[in-house]
Amino acid sequence: MSAGVRGGLRGAALLLIPPLLLAFQLLVGLQLHGAPRDSTTGGDGGGGGGVVFSVISIEPKKSARHRGAPGLEDVEERPGREYEDENELDTRQANFSDSGCESSTPPSSLKVAMGTRGVHLNARGLLMQWAAGEPSFTAELNRIITFITRPQVNCSRVLSPGESWPSQAPGARCPWLLCAEEWLFPAVNSPCVAYSFSMDGGDADFLKTVVGLRCDVHRFDPSNSNASGGHPGNSLASNRGDGGVVSHHKMWLEWRTPRKSKHKKKGTLGSVSQTLANIMEALRHHTVHFLYADLLSAEWRVFQNWMEQGTVRNIHHLVTTVHLQWAGFEVSGTDEEVVRYWFSVLHGLRASGFQLIHSSPGDGQRVLKQTVADAHSSYTLSWVNMVN
Repeated sequence: MSAGVRGGLRGAALLLIPPLLLAFQLLVGLQLHGAPRDSTTGGDGGGGGGVVFSVISIEPKKSARHRGAPGLEDVEERPGREYEDENELDTRQANFSDSGCESSTPPSSLKVAMGTRGVHLNARGLLMQWAAGEPSFTAELNRIITFITRPQVNCSRVLSPGESWPSQAPGARCPWLLCAEEWLFPAVNSPCVAYSFSMDGGDADFLKTVVGLRCDVHRFDPSNSNASGGHPGNSLASNRGDGGVVSHHKMWLEWRTPRKSKHKKKGTLGSVSQTLANIMEALRHHTVHFLYADLLSAEWRVFQNWMEQGTVRNIHHLVTTVHLQWAGFEVSGTDEEVVRYWFSVLHGLRASGFQLIHSSPGDGQRVLKQTVADAHSSYTLSWVNMVN
């Protein structure tokens, strides 16, 4: 076979990778929202870390050596199964009232039912130090649960789900809140931009809120056959929205920067998966004032991409769901290594200027396929960027 033919075959194989990954995410979404649901709910916790964070890249590696020191590490390969099976994911259940909020439950202590599983992880960069000074799943889980259940900012004025007029923080537990302090909020009658990434319709109240704010609203869902307003392909330039109107796009978030095409028309993205930076460039948006993202376990690598590309600085308010049932796309390692990576990514958001204002637990009590008590399989987190 000639070198030219072999090169063509390799190129064709590379083009198939993004659609296959997107199909895998769609499968995860169907199982997340279609599996039997339990009714366990829980409350808040407390605490956090304070070590300088540098963005890392995580890639599988077959052989490495564990030195046992924090920072730049090579982790020894240990036998066990990798977190590639999404079939055991627990699901989230929303039992909110018409107002979008429900009464809260009291906080309780964290207890972990330990298990043993080991896989490999190769970290290129600096992770946060071990919570206990050495690998410990219990310590790592306690640290991240504490971090994502203790708000760091108390906003006197907030927007509740479905509402577009600020009020005092509600006494009931809401799935999310937007901090409406004047110095953190778009000025009245000034342009604002809102993005929503959701495949299950769980963003309905978010869309209602940002439409009420007269934002330029864009919703991204690769499973929506009615997206793109009838425009061919993934044309974003031809589908720019107006204030108070939702523009729908059959597109999803990617964490790898795609190769640029010489023949791509301006404003048209050739793939159904794109980085946030590319989407914003195509829509000619420098800032996204409000962003909602339920990325079905792709959030860890997407957040890392935002920090690597600097896109995170252009987001003002972020509502996102983090999934703890399995390690996530392109993330692998022992239980304690994966949880430490999660914490490092979230700590990186805080180092970028984001402060947590609200946390709402989902259903299920499975973390990395282990049963835990008083922790949840997912959490919806509301953040505000204090730097912008």
